[in-house]
Amino acid sequence: MRRGRPATGSVVCSFGTVPVVDSILSEELLSEIVDLLVRVVEAAGALIIFTGAVIGFVRFLILAVRRRTPAAFVTVRLDVGRFLTLGLEFQLAGDILRTAIAPTFREIGELAAIATIRTALNYFLRREIRDEREELSRDQQPASGP
Repeated sequence: MRRGRPATGSVVCSFGTVPVVDSILSEELLSEIVDLLVRVVEAAGALIIFTGAVIGFVRFLILAVRRRTPAAFVTVRLDVGRFLTLGLEFQLAGDILRTAIAPTFREIGELAAIATIRTALNYFLRREIRDEREELSRDQQPASGP
């Protein structure tokens, strides 16, 4: 077998001339890598949500023993909401990654539905966090009197 200079974008090996892209990143290998990345990103999102829930629960218990005012629990809700928002962002990133390689129309439709639901959840969570923050800051400002 003659081993001359390979054509641009290919490698000469014992099997013959193989395109570099196919030998390094076949669609199957790329799909496996993306599947692994999806699992990592989704696990990170789940871990963020779980961590926020645990921290929120512990803070809730501490506040339930020390203070029993409704305003004390608002900060716990705000913190849990921040963790939920961040975790949902990671989950959405995983969904987008999942459809990155040769998506079908069904997968694109599912992604659109999931993205819409998660984006709406994030929007309302962020709005509630903002409103609660504003309410807390109003409650903490001293009342101005004559």
